[in-house]
Amino acid sequence: MKEKITNIKQDLESKLTDITKLSELMDLKIIYLGKKGLIAELMTALSTLSTEEKREYGSIINQFKAQVTALFEDKISELKGKEEEEKIKKETIDVTMPGVEFQVGGIHPLNKIIDEIEELFISMGYDIASGPEIELDLYNFEKLNLPKGHPARDAQDSFYITDEVLLRTQTSPVQARVMDANQEKGPIRIICPGKVYRRDDDDATHSHQFTQIEGLVIDEGINISHLKGTLEVFAKKMFGEEREIRFRPSFFPFTEPSLEVDVSCFKCGGKGCPLCKNTGWIEILGSGMVHPNVLTNCGYDPEKYTGFAFGMGPERIAMLKYGISDIRQFYTNDMRFLNDFNRIDGGDNNESK
Repeated sequence: MKEKITNIKQDLESKLTDITKLSELMDLKIIYLGKKGLIAELMTALSTLSTEEKREYGSIINQFKAQVTALFEDKISELKGKEEEEKIKKETIDVTMPGVEFQVGGIHPLNKIIDEIEELFISMGYDIASGPEIELDLYNFEKLNLPKGHPARDAQDSFYITDEVLLRTQTSPVQARVMDANQEKGPIRIICPGKVYRRDDDDATHSHQFTQIEGLVIDEGINISHLKGTLEVFAKKMFGEEREIRFRPSFFPFTEPSLEVDVSCFKCGGKGCPLCKNTGWIEILGSGMVHPNVLTNCGYDPEKYTGFAFGMGPERIAMLKYGISDIRQFYTNDMRFLNDFNRIDGGDNNESK
């Protein structure tokens, strides 16, 4: 029995020397210390011995089991230590190596202009209103003083879905919906940004899909001086405090009187250059006093309430402000174009690009 125990111990010590993986060590541990392992066999063999021999060899086997357990625990600690060292070596970070450069996105120049305009008008007490892009003819035209057969409809060649449903050609129907929904028929001060659609051939200055931002103010005592003051604040904010604006008579079916608005050229200071076509002025938006028919169509009393409205194209504002020559660049996702805009300040340093 003693000789057998000695042989088992020597054989174990030899095998432990060759073990390099924890998985191999655990398999070997089962062979020696498992329920059906070699030490368990030694304990089973005691049943054939006398009482005195059981007492003597039982003690020897227990001591041997403790020694074997200790050998395995030492080996486990050794292998775990080596695995930890290897892991540390593999995961060591060389802080002297250059970092990985990640491309960080930024605000699209068109979205930046929209955000600036919204922020300005919110600071002036306006609310942001939105409406459906698939619109009813009733709101897109009729309530805005463009009844069926009106010649001005031809100027907004439309994408009709049915005879009464179309893709909106302007964001003005949002204004009509807000006026219609105002049960108390009280004051309104909103801007309406959104996409619009017209049957235009795409070129450098036209697109079948583009964005508009329209504004509406309805209240008692509103007059054209309020409109002029509001648009002057807008022009100076967007194009510089030294800018001047001028108003020219125009025609829009939903406003009377109607006015085109120009801003003094921010490139030549009004002296004349290719950007302003040597006039010193650049057209930026259309505006006017809300037509009494529009007020009546939306449930307002034109004898009590007056208002003004204005509309602009953020693409045009961005093209002027950033020197962009082709409206299609906003929609082609060309990274060479988008990367021209500083990603930290969103493009403020690109006005001379």
